[in-house]
Amino acid sequence: MKIHEKYINRCLQIAKNGLGTTRPNPMVGAVIVYNKKIIGEGFTSPYGQAHAEVNAINSVKDKSLLSKSTIYVTLEPCSHYGKTPPCSDLIIENKIPNVVIGCIDDNPEVAGKGIQKLRDAGCSVIVGVLEKDCKKHLKRFFSFHNKKRPYIILKWAETKDGFIAPQTKDEQKPVWITNIYSRQLVHKWRAEEQAILVGTNTVIEDNPSLTVRDWCGNNPSRIVLDRNSKLDTSFSVFNTQAETITITEKDIDFEKPIAYQIGSFLHSNSINSVIIEGGSKTLQTFIEEDIWDEARVFIGNSEFKSGIKAPDFEGNLISETKIKKDTLRIYTND
Repeated sequence: MKIHEKYINRCLQIAKNGLGTTRPNPMVGAVIVYNKKIIGEGFTSPYGQAHAEVNAINSVKDKSLLSKSTIYVTLEPCSHYGKTPPCSDLIIENKIPNVVIGCIDDNPEVAGKGIQKLRDAGCSVIVGVLEKDCKKHLKRFFSFHNKKRPYIILKWAETKDGFIAPQTKDEQKPVWITNIYSRQLVHKWRAEEQAILVGTNTVIEDNPSLTVRDWCGNNPSRIVLDRNSKLDTSFSVFNTQAETITITEKDIDFEKPIAYQIGSFLHSNSINSVIIEGGSKTLQTFIEEDIWDEARVFIGNSEFKSGIKAPDFEGNLISETKIKKDTLRIYTND
């Protein structure tokens, strides 16, 4: 492996520690190398706190080595003041002569300005090392800035014979298709994303909480599509455990493409990722309008014989995993 790729790959590894806590900031990793040895590392702290470059520089015990070192970072260092000062200024102040960057920041407030500032200060800057991997890692951030909508993940469970729910049921709670291990994984996913979205029927039929209970992490914001304002605060999605945003006819025109409008609505509310856990109708809406990035589909070990059919879609299968007797297939929308 080429030496620059080795260290950018390490940046990607540690950047994952920020998953679910940095939003709306990107989760970035930084590594500082002197004489072929890592002397400092850092990843983005929770929103409003230090960026990866700051944490990496602060972790270096002998600061005199910085002027002879190389800093590796997955994303172009910021050049503007936000919750924290510009990272490009900090690199310059510490006289770090070499900077290796995975990919350019498409945020209009940065977009090459950080690189230019570093070069103007005399730094040697290399851009585009493991660029594809870095962009994939930062998919939520890039979707928000480039597509002007959140990164959208579709999630559902279906039986071996292709149903996501029975036609009728006796109780106002979910009919489980998957095992407890698959359900725990879903709670982990919830902690990693900024929001979770369902439709009116899912709330009425299942009365879900849409919170993180079987995993340690923050609850996502809950988005409820309630076109005709049918729901009242007695449903669990309106408890105080997490923020709930309700989308009604006052917010979007349900006679126009719904998924596109929802994406724009969530973008305007600074939400950069969302899991769609709604029923078949809600999921199919996003599929038909081609407003989705990833689909995570569980196939359980049971059969319903009849019921509500699973969504119909086409995607690029990128992985298939067994979770006890369940199967998890993950697709991307290429």
